[in-house]
This record gives sequence, C-alpha cells and structure tokens, in this order.
Amino acid sequence: MQITVDMTLCESHGQCVFAAPEIFSFDDDRLVHEASPPGALRDKAEKAAAVCPVRAVTVSPASPPTAS
Repeated sequence: MQITVDMTLCESHGQCVFAAPEIFSFDDDRLVHEASPPGALRDKAEKAAAVCPVRAVTVSPASPPTAS
C-alpha cells in the first residue's frame, strides 16, 4: 500500500495521528508519515484517510516494481 499526504491541503489537525500513530506523527509541528507501511496496517491507514477533515490523506495499492 502507498500513503500520500497532500501537504498543500493538510492543516495539521492530527486526526490521522490519533487514528494511526504507527503511520503518522508530528515532527517539529510538521506531519510526517510512512509512505509504504506494512499491509497489516491497511485498516488503520484507511481510517486515518477517512477521518482527515480536509481529505489530504490518500491510501492506494502499492505500485508494482518497475523493470530495470
């Protein structure tokens, strides 16, 4: 899974941090997140996206590896 946060939309309400502290946190008042968390955290990631009041968090399937 891939987590994306649109930082132009994010207003640092912190609802994602409460919903999924394993994925989201604050660092010096800036939201940080794990971009590719383990699949076992999918439910928490989706809840974090759902509770974001400005819909800045997106959860999508993991990108397939590209051939080199």
